[in-house]
Amino acid sequence: MSFRRHSLLALLSVCAWAAASAVSSASAATSQNAAAAAASEASPAAASAAAVPLADSGGPAYGPELQGFTYPAPVERFEFTSQGVPLQMAYMDVEPAKPNGRTAVLLHGKNFCAATWDATIHRLSDAGYRVIAPDQIGFCKSSKPEHYQYSFQQLARNTHALLESLGVSDVTMIGHSTGGMLAIRYALMYPRETQQLVLVNPIGLEDWKAKGVPSLSVDEWYERELKTSADGIRRYEQATYYAGQWRTNYEPWVQMLAGMYRGPGKQIVAWNSALLYDMIYTQPVVYELGQLSMPTLLLIGQKDTTAIGKDAAPPAVRAQLGHYPELGKAAAKVIPHATLVEFAELGHAPQMQDPQAFHQALLDGMAAVPANR
Repeated sequence: MSFRRHSLLALLSVCAWAAASAVSSASAATSQNAAAAAASEASPAAASAAAVPLADSGGPAYGPELQGFTYPAPVERFEFTSQGVPLQMAYMDVEPAKPNGRTAVLLHGKNFCAATWDATIHRLSDAGYRVIAPDQIGFCKSSKPEHYQYSFQQLARNTHALLESLGVSDVTMIGHSTGGMLAIRYALMYPRETQQLVLVNPIGLEDWKAKGVPSLSVDEWYERELKTSADGIRRYEQATYYAGQWRTNYEPWVQMLAGMYRGPGKQIVAWNSALLYDMIYTQPVVYELGQLSMPTLLLIGQKDTTAIGKDAAPPAVRAQLGHYPELGKAAAKVIPHATLVEFAELGHAPQMQDPQAFHQALLDGMAAVPANR
């Protein structure tokens, strides 16, 4: 499958459209049929496909590298070649006014971007941390190659190369959701350079394939991703990220994602997303948690139910997946130097649902590790 023509046209023709958000209330999002409710626990694309369709809000359209969407800090680009392909990784590098000598690297999740760390970037910077927040290859403002062998090892190498280019070695690696899987892989590959590991509702704490979730081909993932809409994203995020709640300040992140699927680069965005879902499904990290040697802080929203491909599994299998109260405790027992903090009423994105409680726990946990460890 070639997307050369699509991506070329996208890069030549894309421009910044004026952002116009349309907010859907919680009652509207929860009035869908039972199939939509089940799908909303699995993926945004599944929620879009299974739901009784609502008209997409006709919000902003963004380019394939999220052209037109503004980030909370200046975006820089790290240019490098990987697998014979010239690539660029977008990132923010925020220096604190009063440095404490430590650097925090923020790794976003599958349906997130570096920009969604906005509040965390400011809190960490205010506390004296230098903050580096990249968009991984295949995501958001970074390159979306037509052909790329995605693996967490490759993404970790890319991230390490970025940090090397910035002269950064010892870091606190903070990963959320899929970013948690990547943070674990990075820490396993570069233990001496990982001062501390922070995992925010990481996925990959269970092996979905081994538990009975059926495989979807990349082509099947691609067809699902092409159906992504703002309504499906919103429905999924309300059910999974925010434990059934919805607030208007979540809406910009819905439009951020949906905008790439409204824009001229929709096909290449969906194709890379499909490749990334295949990576996530086939590369669990749960079996290696015992090899982590650095202090590890687990920040777990207890009402999270995330499990990749959950909607494709038989009901009996689906019922056994995504139990974060159990997954967090199990991970804390296996990881040698782990501290577990549980948020009883929060879902998959505690940093966005209750920023005050989350950031207090984060800063306390980071302060417990000496700068010269």
